[in-house]
Amino acid sequence: MWFRHRRGVAAAALGSVVVMALSACSGERAESLVDADSLTIGVKADQPGLGLDEGGELVGFDVDVANYVAAHLGIDEVEFVPITSAEREEKLVSGEVDMVVATYSITPARKTEVTFGGPYYVAKQDILVRADEEEVASVRDLEGRSVCQGAGSNSANRITDGLGIDVRELQEAESYSACIERLSDGTVDAVSTDNLILAGFLAEDPDSFRFVNNPFTDEKYGVGLPHGDVAACEAVNKAISEMYQDGTAAGLLEEWFGETDLEVVESVPQFEGCD
Repeated sequence: MWFRHRRGVAAAALGSVVVMALSACSGERAESLVDADSLTIGVKADQPGLGLDEGGELVGFDVDVANYVAAHLGIDEVEFVPITSAEREEKLVSGEVDMVVATYSITPARKTEVTFGGPYYVAKQDILVRADEEEVASVRDLEGRSVCQGAGSNSANRITDGLGIDVRELQEAESYSACIERLSDGTVDAVSTDNLILAGFLAEDPDSFRFVNNPFTDEKYGVGLPHGDVAACEAVNKAISEMYQDGTAAGLLEEWFGETDLEVVESVPQFEGCD
């Protein structure tokens, strides 16, 4: 099993995530990450259960998955840096990070700039509302309501453009933690994104919010890699397979989401392919 004490290998406590972000630089990139001596990996810093800064240490399911993959690649020197949804392609393409494990849904548009390993998990899009909101039971009930999504995310657009639901207002915040703040203070009526993300926020404040628990899309979380690095993609896929087969994935999902009553998937996801 790959448990929490292994995080210290790659996520040493630093004074602040701001310092980490400014100092993050992966240097000259190897031809393939399978030949690299070290990795700089972008993860979220504000999503409980997935990637969260706790006193300068980045922790969560995504961090643990990244640690497992790096170990499978034989790389001991790993630095984690905080990254937002809007920054993922930019920092990966520029070489500021070598890999992204940050609730990074695989989409055809993103595949034009990024090669994806995995998915390492297939989440479902769902909805979080305030605890006293009793009238939202499905995505259709968002008609005429205000919805928040994080910058760089496609979640709310799937409701409006994908399903044709006419929300009253679509707000975009800098992050999903900012969306949760707007939900808490009544600025928006709902936050809709992947159920793992919502479950993490719900676990932080279970009395303030209600999880609708009526999913309506599949969100394939990929490991973002430099475009065209097929060798790394194949190595990542092998690592993910082993992570599920040896029971590590089930243990991590239980560790991070076992108290949320979220029904998690513990079988190996169907991979997208590396071409």
